[in-house]
Amino acid sequence: MTRPPQSRGTVLAAVAALAAVVTLVSTAILLGTSAGTTGTAGAAGGRVGGPLASVRTKGASPPPAPAGTWTGTWAAAPAAAEPRTGRRGLAGTSVRNVVHTSVGGTGVRVQLSNLFGNRPLHIGHASVAVAARPGAAAAAPGSMRRLTFGGRPATVVPAGRATVSDPVPLPVAPASGLLVTVFSAVPSGPVTLHPHARQLSWLARGDRTEDGDGARYTTRTAYWRYVTAVDVRGTEAAGSVVALGDSITDGVTSTVGADQRWTDHLAARLREEPGAPRYGVLNEGISGNRILLSNRGRSPANNPSALDRFDRDVLGRTGVRAVVIELGVNDILRRPQQLDPRRIVAGLRQLVARAHEHGLPVLGSTLTPFGGHLGVVPRQETVRLAVNAEIRAGRVFDSVVDFDRVLRDPADPQRLLPAYDSGDRLHPNDAGYRRMAGAVDLGVLGGSLRVGPGL
Repeated sequence: MTRPPQSRGTVLAAVAALAAVVTLVSTAILLGTSAGTTGTAGAAGGRVGGPLASVRTKGASPPPAPAGTWTGTWAAAPAAAEPRTGRRGLAGTSVRNVVHTSVGGTGVRVQLSNLFGNRPLHIGHASVAVAARPGAAAAAPGSMRRLTFGGRPATVVPAGRATVSDPVPLPVAPASGLLVTVFSAVPSGPVTLHPHARQLSWLARGDRTEDGDGARYTTRTAYWRYVTAVDVRGTEAAGSVVALGDSITDGVTSTVGADQRWTDHLAARLREEPGAPRYGVLNEGISGNRILLSNRGRSPANNPSALDRFDRDVLGRTGVRAVVIELGVNDILRRPQQLDPRRIVAGLRQLVARAHEHGLPVLGSTLTPFGGHLGVVPRQETVRLAVNAEIRAGRVFDSVVDFDRVLRDPADPQRLLPAYDSGDRLHPNDAGYRRMAGAVDLGVLGGSLRVGPGL
């Protein structure tokens, strides 16, 4: 049977329709879906290797996620309720947090926390953008993205909880700056913050969430507020490693704005050295943190102990493949002081056991020198040496990184080597932090580190 001739217009219409179908299919393949990126969990909840713990926001379907695997690229432990924010919080203020990625990707999602709040946090708008230059409040042209929560620009985070944004397509380079901005018009009570950011962020009056030029951000701040994690989606990173620690992991005394924490140097090694595992590095250090005790005076306690926060700050992070623990010094130094080394070792073993329950191997560090630090007495050095003896004997962690050995002064092993001392006889300087990162065996992180038999 002979077909009737088709007009040129009919042919062009058919071609256009086919092209539209191809475009839709290609877009679906590229972006994938975001199923499972939000869910309900307690403040300490979360799944190893899965999405961040969050509360679900009702509303429209979230936008599609970029293709690839989700990996944690940055994190900061929620550490305390900000002083003098007990009633109004930061109502009417845009908070622009400057954070530094460890690995890159083609899409982003952000976790915002109200852990230390005592009432719901009403987020009116939030955004993410690539910083125009290191430490700047201005966004790189074309990089500003509005964050949504269940498809809506506003959300409410209950007291003691966290929420995760919908994924947004955004090319993010490794070792680059991101701007995470949050605005609330409603008094929300105590602000959840990380006080020792070693990075300057920005504040502006009014809703300047999507201002790209940054001109209205005239107030600098040394805190990270609300934001506690950033994930990227891509094909290069194979997971993430969490560093759980105290002020030495937090990077206290490192150069502000220069990303000189030992975890930053570790991230650089993982990106650059041949054969290194391509892991993101998540810094979960809190200045003053202890294994056994949280700070007193409020509920939830400021500066929660490592045992109290392990589920949230380690197991709740995305794509975790290994844990590095650097803790114990504050248990010895801070009042009430723990002078029984057996209890400190027992606490470390509990952390290791919790990691093992989720199949995570643990690389643990020896306790670094503090001789000459204000108020230190000989009995405390005895406790430190006893804990280190157990660690070096292989009776605590799956593997050991000997931060004590690489930082101490060979002529006076109770003290930091002067070249690595920030000046307070406790915290390393930038060179010391670099030396710490250099001591980590990347081969151990990359595959030879195995879960032990149950220490």
